[in-house]
Amino acid sequence: MNTTDLRFASNKVCDIERLFHKELDDIYGEGETRMMVRMLWEAWMGWSHTEQLLRRGETINQSELLRMHWALEDLKRGRPIQYIIGWTEFCGCHIGVDETTLIPRPETEEIVEKTIMMYGEQEQKDGNRIAPKRVLDLCTGSGCIAIALAKAWPTTYIIGVDISTGALKKARENAEKNEVRVKYMEGNILDDEFCEKLHKQASPYPFDIIISNPPYICKKERIEMRKNVLDYEPATALFVDDNNALCFYQKIAKIGEKTLSETGVIVVEINEHLGNDTMRVFENSGFEGKL
Repeated sequence: MNTTDLRFASNKVCDIERLFHKELDDIYGEGETRMMVRMLWEAWMGWSHTEQLLRRGETINQSELLRMHWALEDLKRGRPIQYIIGWTEFCGCHIGVDETTLIPRPETEEIVEKTIMMYGEQEQKDGNRIAPKRVLDLCTGSGCIAIALAKAWPTTYIIGVDISTGALKKARENAEKNEVRVKYMEGNILDDEFCEKLHKQASPYPFDIIISNPPYICKKERIEMRKNVLDYEPATALFVDDNNALCFYQKIAKIGEKTLSETGVIVVEINEHLGNDTMRVFENSGFEGKL
């Protein structure tokens, strides 16, 4: 296959970037297209942004050109750039992702940062950060939350739970690559029998934190979502039935009643349209709600 077959004017970096903009700017916008091209160069060629600018007149070999061609075709179909390169950055951690896992979002980074701040503002006399002893991450997916917390709190015992075998495989790989210790459990937190296993994990040592980014998007909201999310990210990690939109929060609250320490907290990502309703779920279980 030659460069004509690939529709690139040449195998020069500048010509490759020019075709990406021609094909993708109308879909993603010029700024996002530029960002995705930078991510590809960095992931596959190891080039920093400065190196990319300096190498615009250089050429790449045929196999590298073919790889860029298929990336362009994937992006035209709406496949997320994170799935194409196979990873994303989350709270300073390198998190591998594929179609079995959600792509971590900035909002999820925010709840991790706020959780760490609850403990991180205090220090012990020896200068070490005060850390919780035990943390439970429900609906862990790629493991990004558990791994980021394990990086911040190396001595904390952290359990990550998910229903997806594929997601847990990726989570375990991510924990190993980031050199942190996280215990992973496969199970459905909506299932009472599995929740009994979690109760046993908390006895006699309850959790200090339960944290979760559960499925919370109502199916009726699908029409508001981008095609690349709907076509590629796992629906089971995104959607809940319209008539039972708070089912995961109700179960998380019940788990918290039985497994949290007296001073324990629950931190969850929520549907912005259901904030007050979600807060009432936890208040009804005896927790003090805060949005």
